Amino acid sequence: MKTIGLIGGMSWESTALYYRLINEHVRERLGGLHSAQIVLYSLNFDTVETLQATGRWHEAGVLLAEAARAVAAAGADFLVLCTNTMHKVAPAIEAATDLPFVHIADPTGETISRDGRNKVGLLGTRFTMEQAFYRDRLEQRHGLEVLIPPDEDREVVHRVIYEELCRGRVVQASREAYAHVMAGLIGRGAEGMILGCTEITLLVDDRLATVPLYDTTALHARRAADLALALE
Repeated sequence: MKTIGLIGGMSWESTALYYRLINEHVRERLGGLHSAQIVLYSLNFDTVETLQATGRWHEAGVLLAEAARAVAAAGADFLVLCTNTMHKVAPAIEAATDLPFVHIADPTGETISRDGRNKVGLLGTRFTMEQAFYRDRLEQRHGLEVLIPPDEDREVVHRVIYEELCRGRVVQASREAYAHVMAGLIGRGAEGMILGCTEITLLVDDRLATVPLYDTTALHARRAADLALALE
């Protein structure tokens, strides 16, 4: 079994899901008392969020590159970044070590393509929804048409992530607001919905949408487990 290198803490709420899901996948495959071999570097999200909010992405890249080197030094065989938004600095992480880097958009895009869907809605932080680093990868590498909510809805989705989900709060009114946002995207032709923030799975499930949901946390965690077991 290979050792998975997790860069997490952004937020720790979703990193805890990664840890559980990866270990559940390994136990499911191997049975008994088997669990995953994992090295985890968990950052202080307050520091990262400050860099995000002030647009200091270069500094954020330096910070995460340092985390990648620490994970590599601890014996990881490949790297998994437990957040969608911080894939904006994926090039800095990839350049920091020689280890393979498992990009979160790839298992998501591949799954959607296998399902025969072409047009999908994207929910995430404002950075993920509005900036090119994430949508471009889905569009250019996986041939998807990616729809994002209108500005007012993007603000709601973003606020709930940072003010509620990253703090471990799950609010029914926010669940209903997300259902409204997804309905709007479905009305524009979305054939599926990408939960493009690793915390959104805490709030949203299949009961809230009439199209399939693509949970990036679950898909990324499964890819990490499969790679550790040399199944991919």
